[in-house]
Amino acid sequence: METLNISFIGAGNMASSLIGGLLADGKAPTSIHIADVDKARLDTLKQRFAISVCDSNEAAAAAADILVLAVKPQSLRAVTGEIRDQVQQSRPLVISIAAGVRQHDINRWLGGDVAVVRVMPNTPALIQTGASALYANERVTTAQRNAAETILRAVGIALWLDDEAHMDAVTALSGSGPAYFFLFMEAMEAAGRALGLDADSARLLTLQTAFGATKMALESSEDCATLRRRVTSPGGTTEQALRVFEQGDLRGLIEQAVTAAAKRSEELAQALGKEQE
Repeated sequence: METLNISFIGAGNMASSLIGGLLADGKAPTSIHIADVDKARLDTLKQRFAISVCDSNEAAAAAADILVLAVKPQSLRAVTGEIRDQVQQSRPLVISIAAGVRQHDINRWLGGDVAVVRVMPNTPALIQTGASALYANERVTTAQRNAAETILRAVGIALWLDDEAHMDAVTALSGSGPAYFFLFMEAMEAAGRALGLDADSARLLTLQTAFGATKMALESSEDCATLRRRVTSPGGTTEQALRVFEQGDLRGLIEQAVTAAAKRSEELAQALGKEQE
């Protein structure tokens, strides 16, 4: 991994986060290359990280042992068209973090017979606490899998899927998941204010409670159900609140929401593949 050249096409927040994580892990700046249509953004990243800037997507592909496609899903077809010949010539590992675009379509747009890893990261990767799921096609070697995992572990946890169809569930659970927690915390803050707390106190208590509960769950060997029971005293305040949640079918509502997100993920993936034939 230390000797491999990594190129990024796309200089957005996720690419910046991955580059920062790689450098923090000891990757040499001279082995990281980047291309983007936004020259001002490239200049900013060059000054910040001392990485190499490429004047075209083709040049970035030519410099790469590992090529990270970090562009918007709607732009991916055009980008793959620009770099197709170079990818066919140099055969880098291609990692795509474009949401919703299946590896089969990426491989096809690049001319076929390409090692492709599709990744679904989430926004906490921007602060190195992300959760990423990866799927590799049959062309990806063991060494390439290890390299892809190393890159994503620079910004959080990374786990492999055996079936790409599960990527829709991942998108619904962890990809969209941060927004679910933000909504819940938003509602808790509002409830605290309604009970008389000032806005700053309601926010701080909500955020620290969410952080503490997550940290406890991460560091405990027990599942969430056991942890919940341990903090729920019979006849107490927590039991009363949880009873309201259960009466409102919170579990069922969450299942419906995540299922709806997974269905939409599948629809978008099919549409992106068809629109860009």
